[in-house]
Amino acid sequence: MIGYLSGTIKSKEINSLIIDVRGVGYHVFVPIFIWQESKLGEKKELFIYTHVREDELSLFGFSHKEEKQIFLHLISVSGIGPKLALNVLSYANGVKNIIRAIQNAQVDFFESIKGLGKKNSQRIIVDLKGKIGSLKELEFETEADRDLIEALKGLGFDKEEIKKSINGVNKFLHHKRIKKDLSLEEKIKLALKEK
Repeated sequence: MIGYLSGTIKSKEINSLIIDVRGVGYHVFVPIFIWQESKLGEKKELFIYTHVREDELSLFGFSHKEEKQIFLHLISVSGIGPKLALNVLSYANGVKNIIRAIQNAQVDFFESIKGLGKKNSQRIIVDLKGKIGSLKELEFETEADRDLIEALKGLGFDKEEIKKSINGVNKFLHHKRIKKDLSLEEKIKLALKEK
């Protein structure tokens, strides 16, 4: 089983990348946000899930262990295959929004994802709430969030205010469908508004 790949991006296909690892090209399906940020010729490291069926062997790649972990949780739900789980990650633009939707039982969040009906959406929440419902959202913070957390601590925010502010910033970015990374300064300004 392949669990990790490190190589150069040889080409970009639909929802997937060809990663050249010492002359061997691996075809890896990735969430849309990884696909968008990937550039031809750049070095890429991915945590891999190898999906094996009688007639198929597919690789699914993730930049962070947390993304792979939530993907594995999703495919453990009856009726959710790897391609659908990848759709969920792509739509949610990462892990935190999925965790939040499960914790808050937001069926409509999952229902709005192509390929997921009401029954599967409810099943995700019921099956995974016990597994990940107790996880702290900030355990899934990105590198950028860590910088923001440190900055907010420096401004005298307490733990609850930091959590509320970061959730507010992420909700705002998701709601406005802002894909580009904001600068730390811009995020601090947003966080101060959320306080």
